[in-house]
Amino acid sequence: MASDPSGGNGIETRRASAVTFAARLAFEDIHHSYHSKETIRGISLTAEPGEVLCLLGPSGSGKTTLLRIAAGIEAQTSGRVLLNDREIAGPAVFLPPERRGVGLMFQDFALFPHMSVLDNVRFGLTALPRAEAEAEAQVALERVGLAHYAQKYPHVLSGGEQQRVALARALAPRPSVLLMDEPFSGLDSRLKDSIRADTLAILRQSRASAIVVTHDAEEAMRMGDRIALLKDGRLVQVGTAEELYLNPQSIFAAAFFSEINEFSGHVRGGVVETPLGNVDGKRFADGQTVRVAVRLSGLTVHEKDGETPARILSRRFLGVVELLELAVPGADRPIRARVRADQLAPGLRDVTLSANHRDILVFEKDGRTS
Repeated sequence: MASDPSGGNGIETRRASAVTFAARLAFEDIHHSYHSKETIRGISLTAEPGEVLCLLGPSGSGKTTLLRIAAGIEAQTSGRVLLNDREIAGPAVFLPPERRGVGLMFQDFALFPHMSVLDNVRFGLTALPRAEAEAEAQVALERVGLAHYAQKYPHVLSGGEQQRVALARALAPRPSVLLMDEPFSGLDSRLKDSIRADTLAILRQSRASAIVVTHDAEEAMRMGDRIALLKDGRLVQVGTAEELYLNPQSIFAAAFFSEINEFSGHVRGGVVETPLGNVDGKRFADGQTVRVAVRLSGLTVHEKDGETPARILSRRFLGVVELLELAVPGADRPIRARVRADQLAPGLRDVTLSANHRDILVFEKDGRTS
């Protein structure tokens, strides 16, 4: 593997160059089925010009299918895709991928091993004369800080450098919308932070709209101007990172953005009784069954003077923090908490817990807010 001249932490001097003006990409009531199984169930969503929109969700939620529909690789069963209010896929029209002005960056980079880096980047510029295409490819490589590798082959590059070549190839045709399918999943975890930051800087510079597929909530929060959370082919919630974290509309959303302990309870006199104490339930009808989520980050463990007695069942050292499992009276399963690794004395068994009420969330029985 060749060394990264930037030390894997950044991109060398880049040439700024204009691209097509950023476009608005809209999905209108998209449905998609595969072998009679519905994979997309009526999704309506818009990526605004110049925005980085992250499609977030577990495997099988429909993220990649929606991306492929936008790219023209898949056809939706019904609904429309519009680019700047112009229909590019729908009942009346289906533009092929090369006519959409949309770039696609694959999860595995999909670089051709027998082609030089420059020829890989030039590959999508078939409409241009060779000399002009090579000049555009060189500009794209300069933008990602890899112009000096133009005549090298992909196998001599590090994973981070290959990712940047794939990004240069996707940006070379100057797309108005760039679609990225799990672009960082193949990278060493130590490189991800720097490569993500580099990629985001390049996207800002290129001014293209971008839709990024990921299953990692932290990655979506780091990159996205907005996040669209999907589950089972449906749009669960869309908003900024702060909106989804602080005001999740379902227990699924709450659990996707933070580790939680979950309890079931009943509202009595505007209060829900839980093993960690009483919780405000005034939004709900008296007698209603609700689900309570308590973020692990919202629990404080004390040697004494906390509100709820607990006994440590297990401690897992994770470096900066320890993951605890605790038995609490009234809880039918162990409660988890994260504490600073040096906070509790070795061998300590009996402790007390306090919960930060900002980290306690109450949902209807079906897992949604009232």
